[in-house]
Amino acid sequence: MSDIMTAKDLNLWYDQTQALKNVNITIPEKSITAFIGPSGCGKSTFLKTLNRMNDLIPSVRITGEVCYNGQNIYDSSVDVNELRREIGMVFQKPNPFPMSIYDNIAYGPRTHGIKSKVKLDEIVEQSLRDAAIWDEVKDRLKKNALGMSGGQQQRLCIARALAVKPKILLMDEPTSALDPISTSRIEELAIELKKSYTIVIVTHNMQQAVRISDNTAFFLLGELIEYGETEKLFSQPTDKRTEDYITGRFG
Repeated sequence: MSDIMTAKDLNLWYDQTQALKNVNITIPEKSITAFIGPSGCGKSTFLKTLNRMNDLIPSVRITGEVCYNGQNIYDSSVDVNELRREIGMVFQKPNPFPMSIYDNIAYGPRTHGIKSKVKLDEIVEQSLRDAAIWDEVKDRLKKNALGMSGGQQQRLCIARALAVKPKILLMDEPTSALDPISTSRIEELAIELKKSYTIVIVTHNMQQAVRISDNTAFFLLGELIEYGETEKLFSQPTDKRTEDYITGRFG
């Protein structure tokens, strides 16, 4: 399995506060990598460095590099819109646009220049199928997406991210606002999607990391403490701090 992304000596500051300290990690393609750790440990901040979402915060300063397909994404020649097309993001709280289910999915492809109704119909159907929600919504594509349940909205947001044909899907605690049934649907979906996509997921739920991820990274106070195969990290952690966290001694 080849690697799709690598962070090297990555540091990030918000003003004077250092939120990430010298993070080095390699993410293999077509796998699920989970980031775990207590609140405020840097896992979501790190996730957002992978598609430059932190660019949107004025006080952020970043050193080091994140290589995707062999290129540093922080290089000035990188087209950030194109980067975010290839590295999609699904947020903690479902955030459908206040428009129809169909238009939510067609939005990205349209901004990338696809005008043909036939082509858009195809993309909408395929994306909703890939997000395992087509059968539930196929008869109400013209209805407002805000009328869907939370779990459906989150799968819609996944479909929306898939519509522009990304290579990587970043998920920031995608099930934390959902009930157990919707959560297990999203987990099954993630396992299905890794056949075609690389998935990186931030989760505060260690059982979720165990259930779905191939590799797990444990963050603490902005540092990457330990990273390895999920099964091994949970059964034989090499760092005492990892062991303390996963056995519930703190966090």
